[in-house]
Amino acid sequence: MLRAAWMAQELLSTFEKELGEVALRPGEGGVFEVHVEDHVVWSRTRDGGFPEIKELKQRVRDLIAPDKNLGHTDRPVSS
Repeated sequence: MLRAAWMAQELLSTFEKELGEVALRPGEGGVFEVHVEDHVVWSRTRDGGFPEIKELKQRVRDLIAPDKNLGHTDRPVSS
């Protein structure tokens, strides 16, 4: 739960103007999923474990603020 809380705080800090809230909901059996509305951004079972915060931020950004620069955590621009 500590890792999930840290990731939630990171998302809130990065997307403070874009996100209205981040909610943590307890689950059973090691479930870890990140949703933006009805879209599953990350699923522990589908994507294999926990995400690196860099990749999680990129996936969330791509859905809610595609033009937002994430600074040093951003992926290189592909040509």
